[in-house]
Amino acid sequence: MRLPKSAHTSRPWRIHEITGDFRVEDVWELPTPGGPDDLALLVDQFAHGSGDPVPSPVARALFAIRWKLGALFGWDEPSGGIGGRVDSLRDRLPADLREGPRGPDATSVPFTSVFLTHDEWAAETANRTVHGVLHIGWVPDGAGGHHGRMAVLVKPNGRLGALYMLGIKPLRHLGVYPALIRAIGRDWEKGAAARRAGAHGTGVGELG
Repeated sequence: MRLPKSAHTSRPWRIHEITGDFRVEDVWELPTPGGPDDLALLVDQFAHGSGDPVPSPVARALFAIRWKLGALFGWDEPSGGIGGRVDSLRDRLPADLREGPRGPDATSVPFTSVFLTHDEWAAETANRTVHGVLHIGWVPDGAGGHHGRMAVLVKPNGRLGALYMLGIKPLRHLGVYPALIRAIGRDWEKGAAARRAGAHGTGVGELG
């Protein structure tokens, strides 16, 4: 479910300390029910999941077009990325976050981890159009459980970046994000089922 931007900005996330020049582009509730200490499981799913990161034919077609345009115009060359056109947000971290866990980099999408806490994970990407941040927060649901909340923050690169973000907005909302959120929920449920089965199997073994 898509949420208002205030669902991100109103919470006391640490990410606010380093993204004052970014804007919140999208906020989504994630169908990932769990306990208070389960963010690490969701981060591992994002970073190391074996599922399709572009989980629908429409989304795959849109991404294929995007990568072809990027190759044509040189948007994704290394010189336009982290450590090239822009510095990593890790350079902005306060000492306690810099010295704490960094978190895993994603393997199937071009995001590198910035920091990881008990209830936050942030990863970044950059090209010649935009510097972007994926933020996953772990929030209480008001009924004793917790779940993930995903925010996308962006810093467009001048007029090119602004036009790019405007052009892809309807594609993100209609073709990419809904499929992505459904896939995250399916993968989470599969992982939860496997964990329940494993716990049950351990218990049976101990009783035997």
